[in-house]
Amino acid sequence: MVNYIKSMDEFNSMLETSKSKAVIIDFTATWCPPCKMIGPIFEGLAKEYTSIEFFKVDVDDAEDVAAKCGIQAMPTFQVFKDGSMVDEMKGASEPGLKAILEKHK
Repeated sequence: MVNYIKSMDEFNSMLETSKSKAVIIDFTATWCPPCKMIGPIFEGLAKEYTSIEFFKVDVDDAEDVAAKCGIQAMPTFQVFKDGSMVDEMKGASEPGLKAILEKHK
């Protein structure tokens, strides 16, 4: 299952979650064609990689979270462990997304 982070409070709560397991966030936007293409793939992978928590952040709805994470392009995927960002991938690459998940499962 993929949950949306809609506020800085929810983001901070997610950081607490990442102390027990890896978390991946898809920074996305409704107007972004590559985001629309990779979105269903990301959601499908959430069912496959159950040891990782999956989240999405709409950069327009949670601008403060996107700014804190330094997001400059969509989609951007960031992996968090122990409350810190440990990996990042920019772009809508299914093989790249699978590789980052394999690395952190």
